[in-house]
Amino acid sequence: MMEAGATLAVADLGVVDYGAALDLQTAMVSARLDGRIGDTLLLMEHPHVFTLGRGADERFIVANPASVPIHRVSRGGQVTYHGPGQLIGYPILKLEGKARDVTLYLRNLEQAMIDALREFDLDADRRVGLTGIWIGERKIASIGVGIRRWVTYHGFALNVSTDLSFFDSIVPCGIAGCRMTSINESIGIERPQVSVREFSASMRTHFANVFGYNSIVASSDVEHLSACDG
Repeated sequence: MMEAGATLAVADLGVVDYGAALDLQTAMVSARLDGRIGDTLLLMEHPHVFTLGRGADERFIVANPASVPIHRVSRGGQVTYHGPGQLIGYPILKLEGKARDVTLYLRNLEQAMIDALREFDLDADRRVGLTGIWIGERKIASIGVGIRRWVTYHGFALNVSTDLSFFDSIVPCGIAGCRMTSINESIGIERPQVSVREFSASMRTHFANVFGYNSIVASSDVEHLSACDG
């Protein structure tokens, strides 16, 4: 939990190239370590991209007929896909005191997504021994984090209206037989479809609640850091 009165800055950036997002996170982690910014949640979508965690096995990319770009990055976890219709969250948080617990941090990320999904009448849950969120037998959200001197980066990806066929080219998260789903697939055609923007609004609220922030403000630091550190 955060200190009483803590404020979370949120930047909803729309569609951002994956490489640019990496550069922005690097700049913001440095700024958070130096005390130039407070805790910030970056929300965005990416163009099509496959990412591999630090120790990920490239054999989990089984095909790539669309020549989707591939990045190996400094997060934990195996291979995943990012693309339009998927909400990406990159928390830049300074973990202090009892919050310096990686397992607790992961469980809190999961809980925030579970709570947000319940707003859309979706019953999501964890699986023992695995990181991420499932609806029934299908996985809807993946998590892969990095932590530098107890400042977090990388984060979570939740499928809202994602084209799930791109997951057919990989073994998602290195889990054999893993099938992915999305919010819109899960709610079916009988109910109004959900946009990334709609889910983003819910996600920021539940993220702040789970992590103990008293208030949310729009980030004023992202544009400055992009210009100075890009």
